[in-house]
Amino acid sequence: MEIKHKETETKGSFYVGDDPINAEMTYSKAGDSLIIIDHTEVGEALKGKGVGLQLVQAAVEYARKHRLKILPLCPFAKSVFEKKEALRDVL
Repeated sequence: MEIKHKETETKGSFYVGDDPINAEMTYSKAGDSLIIIDHTEVGEALKGKGVGLQLVQAAVEYARKHRLKILPLCPFAKSVFEKKEALRDVL
């Protein structure tokens, strides 16, 4: 499954699908070194297939590549970080 990424000057998202978007995790930029994950949504057709986890992992890879930290305000993303210790280096 292809995870796509788009961003503007202040916001961004990792998503699956184009029209319609089937799953999406959005974030806001807070300065030059922090992104805040604020929402994750997975459509009915993809629920239970690990797509939400893949979106969070894509954000972690992006943060590592760009030397950013992540603040997970979204309850889903926060729960992923609580369960997956290997991802916590970006917190």
